Amino acid sequence: MTQDSAQPDDHDEDQPGAERPWLSDEERAALRKPLPERAVVTSLAFTGLVAAFMMTLVTPLVPSLPTILGVHASDSMWVVTATLLSAAVATPIAGRLGDLYGKRRMVLVLLGIMMAGSVLAAFSSTIVPLIVARALQGMAMGVIPLGISILRDVLHAKRLGPAVALVSATLGIGGAVGLPISAVISQYLDWHVLFWVAGALGLIGFVLVARFVPVSTLRSEGGFDWIGAIGLAAGLVPILLAVSKGNEWGWTSVGTLSCLIGGVVVLLLWGWFEVRSASPLVDLRIAARRTVLFTNLASITVGFAFFGSTVVLPGILEAPVGTGVGLGQNMLIASLCLMPSGLIMWAMSPVAARLTAAKGARLSLLIGIAIIAVGYAIAIGLMTEVWHTVLTATAVGFGVGFAYAAMPTLIMGAVPPSETAASNGLNSVMRTLGSTIASAVIGAILASQVVTDGTVTTPSADAFRLSFAICAAAAVVGLVCTILLPRHLAKDTRSSLHEG
Repeated sequence: MTQDSAQPDDHDEDQPGAERPWLSDEERAALRKPLPERAVVTSLAFTGLVAAFMMTLVTPLVPSLPTILGVHASDSMWVVTATLLSAAVATPIAGRLGDLYGKRRMVLVLLGIMMAGSVLAAFSSTIVPLIVARALQGMAMGVIPLGISILRDVLHAKRLGPAVALVSATLGIGGAVGLPISAVISQYLDWHVLFWVAGALGLIGFVLVARFVPVSTLRSEGGFDWIGAIGLAAGLVPILLAVSKGNEWGWTSVGTLSCLIGGVVVLLLWGWFEVRSASPLVDLRIAARRTVLFTNLASITVGFAFFGSTVVLPGILEAPVGTGVGLGQNMLIASLCLMPSGLIMWAMSPVAARLTAAKGARLSLLIGIAIIAVGYAIAIGLMTEVWHTVLTATAVGFGVGFAYAAMPTLIMGAVPPSETAASNGLNSVMRTLGSTIASAVIGAILASQVVTDGTVTTPSADAFRLSFAICAAAAVVGLVCTILLPRHLAKDTRSSLHEG
């Protein structure tokens, strides 16, 4: 749908499908003005960068958090876990609310919540308020799928592909580019400055969206499924909690098994309820379509592989040289070595968009995941020099850039416009699930195979190689899922986006 087709007609409010009375006269007037497409894309891409930055904001602080907060190391990790859980739960809920009540409105709400969390964190000095603040910040992840959905609503089809590719890639770009910034602030300034910077970035994003992004006119019928939202949260949280804490609690412990089994049971009951709901939070019939299903499964593997590089590569770079494994670099240098990953995602997003427009999103996803697999396969034998890690990060970033550009296009080509935000939100949750699984699996591997140099203990070379091999294997599984996508998508995806 283009902006012209989205504009209201003052004389057809009573007709079926006509403009609803939720638009004020001022909003109607604004919709008649020419759409500043470049400003819209820039605003939504910036909010995506800010949201991704939120996820890696405290990464450089993790080793120091127990001392800073005066708590045990296991307790301090809740500062990271809370962000992950809130992002996974809030993203599909925000997507559905956006479909119902306006995507732009929900972007502004999420940015406002993120700013509130940033201010709370900036004034925090103990763990409980900081955990609450990080949970509020994590909700900002919902702006990325919402932004992609807004682009589908307002941009011409010819300009949609590059814009979607760019906004989708911000998930990786923001983290890779934001890490060095976080490292510098953490190393040379008070750690509270991190959150003041985050709040300022959120405010800039809020102003940009309010100024340049048009009000949403394409909305779904029905009401919000509160029972479905509560059920989804009740099912996702214990599963993600068990996966992220399994190494610490023990995979056969009562707590871990209770969370896993309980979460699965709740999700099964939730699914049974959703397929019978007149206005479901997530339309599982659409989610079960072959294209959507296998795209989401491939998203899990891409999320796994991408997160693997952010865990393994810094470990190699920062481990002491005396262990015979590490490269002895500091936190800032390690962050800079990962930066090319984000930059290549940004550079490749228009290339991926052109390939998708010419040959279809299925081929783009195949190429992206194949590059990830090859990058990790090469990394198994190249991990003894700093440039080896830069090469691996760049290869992974190249592949992830193609994959992230293709996945929302595949989703949008298979779902009706009124379900775009909710479906993209579910796809984002799949990426998060992949990252969570990677954190648990790779964390267990790195903790189980170690070498010691004096008082310093680090993962062994075999542990790093095995981690690379598992990431490569995850990418191969993603390749299989992509191959199972219908071949006619090469044509249908493009045509459906033009029609939308």
